[in-house]
Amino acid sequence: MPWLDVAFHRALIEAVLVGAAAGLLGVQVVLRRLSFFTMAMTHATFPGVVVAAVVGVNLYLGGAGAGLLAALAVVALSRRRGHDPSTATAVALAAAFALGVALLSAQAGFTKDLTAYLTGSILTVTRQDLGVAAAVTAAVALVLAAGHKALTYTAFDHAGARAAGYRTAAIDLGVLLLIAVVVATAVPAVGTILTLALVAAPAGAARLWTDRIGTMTALAVAVAVTSAVTGLLLSRAWDVAAGGAISLTAAAVFAVSLLLARRRY
Repeated sequence: MPWLDVAFHRALIEAVLVGAAAGLLGVQVVLRRLSFFTMAMTHATFPGVVVAAVVGVNLYLGGAGAGLLAALAVVALSRRRGHDPSTATAVALAAAFALGVALLSAQAGFTKDLTAYLTGSILTVTRQDLGVAAAVTAAVALVLAAGHKALTYTAFDHAGARAAGYRTAAIDLGVLLLIAVVVATAVPAVGTILTLALVAAPAGAARLWTDRIGTMTALAVAVAVTSAVTGLLLSRAWDVAAGGAISLTAAAVFAVSLLLARRRY
């Protein structure tokens, strides 16, 4: 059917755009050991998606808004003396997801299926989704390019960067906000739950093969885009969920890299 071809072509473009954004940002996530925080963001966007679905507003706004609030909460809690950042992240993860479940259960007669927002529904993306994904991918690329020196310095030597005059708190918050935006943008492709695989796995695989940031970034983007497109093609050929196929493909690349890469952590 013609409409199926149009939908699949849009899905392919979405896969490329989301894969590129995830690969670009994934390098910072891996270098800064923020994979657990990224997982928290995938859960933290859920209450925002629920609220947006209930009141009938844009899901991107709901998911991104919830993610931004969670990022600010984690930063505020982690900066308090005696608080472990991982503890603050875990609390934000559990509380945000529980809030989403509570809000959903409290809506009597609400029948909208939110499964697609948890695991993705890439074949239903619209032109608006593609526009958002393109804008976010371009913005992530520009921000990472403009702040390359500061981001690299703070990733490898946080105390040294602070002593050198870098505003490390602002840089850290900026990275967390970028994660929240990319997670929200990836909802149509892989959903809120499966985004972590597309962000962390390609960059983790690239990190096993090289120490050079530029090479690592290029390789992470290539792996993420290839995983997204390959997963989409496999889902069409085998009639399985696209989000799951994309995430499993990215995880498989990481597993193969662990076995074959010459260097180890």
